[in-house]
Amino acid sequence: QVRLVESGGGLVQAGGSLRLSCAASGVNFRLNDMTWYRQGPGKQREWVATVTAVGDSSYADAVKGRFTLSRDYPRTSVYLQMSNLEPEDTAIYYCNTQYRGRDWWGQGTQVTVSS
Repeated sequence: QVRLVESGGGLVQAGGSLRLSCAASGVNFRLNDMTWYRQGPGKQREWVATVTAVGDSSYADAVKGRFTLSRDYPRTSVYLQMSNLEPEDTAIYYCNTQYRGRDWWGQGTQVTVSS
């Protein structure tokens, strides 16, 4: 059973930082791209960042230069370091991977950025 568990969300003031974690199990972690999505209130889910199986990262324009995605192979976890947070970053953040022909999602972790 594939399971993705996010953690690290919370309430932070604008300009602050948070680090989100996604712990993966039931998947060959070294062979899978890992992706973060987010969904703000009343908005569609949007792509945030992806780290490939070989460790290359890419970012949405809205977060580029502020967020850093990394992966920890021994712990089968990925981390989204978020800096200089803005109120527009307020959303539920979801971890995602593609495995055996389907998408797998975590339960989400709430990030709220106050002005």
